[in-house]
Amino acid sequence: METSSKPRLQEQFRAVMRVHHYSIRTEQSYWYWIRYFIRFHKLRHPLELGATEVNAFLSWLAVERKVAAATQNLALNALVFLYDKVLQQPLGQVGEVVRAKRSARIPCVLTHEEATALIARLGQPHQLLASLMYGAGLRVVEAARLRTKDVDFDKQVITIHDGKGAKDRTTLLPAPLITPLLERRERMFRAWKQRDIFYQAPVSLPFALRRKYPKAGCSFEWQWLFPSTGLCTDEDGQIVRHHLHVSAIQKAVRHAVRQSNLHKPASCHTFRHSFATELLRRGSDIRTVQTLLGHADIRTTQIYTHVLGQGFAGVVSPLG
Repeated sequence: METSSKPRLQEQFRAVMRVHHYSIRTEQSYWYWIRYFIRFHKLRHPLELGATEVNAFLSWLAVERKVAAATQNLALNALVFLYDKVLQQPLGQVGEVVRAKRSARIPCVLTHEEATALIARLGQPHQLLASLMYGAGLRVVEAARLRTKDVDFDKQVITIHDGKGAKDRTTLLPAPLITPLLERRERMFRAWKQRDIFYQAPVSLPFALRRKYPKAGCSFEWQWLFPSTGLCTDEDGQIVRHHLHVSAIQKAVRHAVRQSNLHKPASCHTFRHSFATELLRRGSDIRTVQTLLGHADIRTTQIYTHVLGQGFAGVVSPLG
């Protein structure tokens, strides 16, 4: 049954996602769990299934697959969206689902010396990207997606557009990065002004912006600060240049970690954790750190006080 209905369902799902302006990453994640749900129920169409089958699937994920709580919630969100927005048959109450246990893990962080030493091991442009993650608290996706217009050198502010949760925010531009970023932008501007072959293809643009502003993809303001060397096609089938792929940055950081003597499970996101921890260690207000990180809930930011050991109210060990 899946061979005849799946393409139509996927096209319908994709169209509704685009109407609601969900990101491509969310679209991919939601479709992954919808396909998983269909396969779990022996390729039956979702219209033949309902709340009972959703309950069984989510409970199986927790009991048999032992997925994290966040993963189970993502699967639930995908199925709720499918039934509510795409099939227009809201699930309602799905009953008592066996919930995956939410682990209260303390994140891995680096000291300032460890972070700077790790960054020094990276080549360009990965070194500059890691410096932005550590110096401005950016997620790896946010750093990769920066455009030339997003960096305000006069105000020393970086603007993040369409971050996690489709939210915009601003964060600080570290002073040591002003010169290398300016030099990078100037090199790009000279090449763009000379109509270098690298800039002949337009850059990818969000949603319907290309149709609203046909020339925006070729303007300098919309150029990626860290463009990919290759071309790809966007959702409309047009050949465009995208930003440097996130996996390439992650691979470079993993290689640097292996070559170092850190003995910590560090990753790209560790730079963001280290940014927050270092600010708190230096006396920054936790509300300010929350704003810079873009956390909706202060409790998310408070995890970094546990990393610093500030949650013990001055208690000293009996050993001193």
